[in-house]
Amino acid sequence: MQHVQDLNSIQLDDCNLTIGSFDGVHRGHQEIIKALVSDAKTEGVPSVALTFFPHPSAVLLRRKPIFYITSPDEKADLLGHMGVDYVITQRFDLTLARVSASSFLDTLQDRLGFHRLWVGEDFAFGYQREGDRHFLKRVSAERGFELKVVSPVIVDNEVVSSTRIRNALRAGEVALAAEYLGRHFNISGVVVTGSDRGKRLGFPTANLQIQEGRASPSPGVYVCLAEIAGRGWKAVTNIGVRPTFQESQEITTVETHLLDFQGDLYHQEIRLIFIERLRDEKRFSDSEALISQINKDIHQARRILGSIMERENV
Repeated sequence: MQHVQDLNSIQLDDCNLTIGSFDGVHRGHQEIIKALVSDAKTEGVPSVALTFFPHPSAVLLRRKPIFYITSPDEKADLLGHMGVDYVITQRFDLTLARVSASSFLDTLQDRLGFHRLWVGEDFAFGYQREGDRHFLKRVSAERGFELKVVSPVIVDNEVVSSTRIRNALRAGEVALAAEYLGRHFNISGVVVTGSDRGKRLGFPTANLQIQEGRASPSPGVYVCLAEIAGRGWKAVTNIGVRPTFQESQEITTVETHLLDFQGDLYHQEIRLIFIERLRDEKRFSDSEALISQINKDIHQARRILGSIMERENV
């Protein structure tokens, strides 16, 4: 897979193309990508996924935080693992937002020479989203390409979408987010200096610096798997403000306790894979009550992760 940072830096004579934000590369996106890649291989042409960053809503509606499910590089890696030959992450700005659908199609055909375009039912592009599937169907014959519209994926009578995944994460429903994603939700961060309060309690934690704008589950305690330099560890992760000790209620932290780990993690990157929510974050009367609850959390995490590993023969 080649990850290209600008549409004007690539030139192809022919390809199969899909366009979209693809944040999360969820199960709905995956259906489009599987169809795109399979068809491209049959045709003997490259498969191309054109995506955008920042998200258009960040530019047009000035939404903050955006709550990205995947970073551009993570998104490109996921698409590449599915067999996409070229991922183009096009910078989205107000200039691009003002380009008409017809003019943008001119650029796409000039740079990529595509003969087949794969989109979802709710796809639209160009100024004021004029380039929807009805527009594309209308102009496809005269422009010499075939339009393929892929139906959405339905889970529990709900259409899978990036918005529903974000809402599930905001509610702490990591298991539901995994259903929509087709894999467990994960985030990565670099370990930074913390208060060392967990260490003094007998449960050292790694405090993660998460990239600004990234999605994370709501405050609470979660069962996780942690990956460090290719090795996995069982973990219990707390997201929140540590109400038992924290004086300020404004700073949300992500800190994880790796079970059976000993060593220095400062400045290392940890990827947290969220398996299940254990409970809400709460204030305890004293340190002893907190320690008692942490022991219960660890016991429950071992049981949950042990069951998963036994079921999956890990």
